[in-house]
Amino acid sequence: MSFVFDIAAAKQAKGIGKFNQAVKERNATIAEQEGEQIEKRLEEFDIPKFEQQFAQLQGETKTKIVKSGADLSGSGLRILRRNAEQAEVEKNVMTYDAQIGKARKFEEANFARMQGSLARMQAKSAELGYYAKAGESLMKQYG
Repeated sequence: MSFVFDIAAAKQAKGIGKFNQAVKERNATIAEQEGEQIEKRLEEFDIPKFEQQFAQLQGETKTKIVKSGADLSGSGLRILRRNAEQAEVEKNVMTYDAQIGKARKFEEANFARMQGSLARMQAKSAELGYYAKAGESLMKQYG
């Protein structure tokens, strides 16, 4: 009768392997979605907000230069140009950070998929072990 339990255990191991792989696949999908959200947030929120704040800063800077009695040439123009250069650097850093975050999420997804495949292979190995044990029990019983 132990072969019946071994066959049941083999089926259970197979089910557990499928379940664990499905969980890891779900985790991978979520990680990919999070990676896409990082990029989307950069494009739709972070960069536009930064550009709005930068435009406000440049406007305030121009106002202060003109109020001081200077014209928008010489050092005033250099300040505005330096602000614009710094803004480009900041946007590049934001873009780089978002790309790194997205890449990390995609790597996390790949790792989750590998873990799912491994869990499925381990379950398959256990399943085959139980079938072998059931076969051995049958051979002893009827052999």
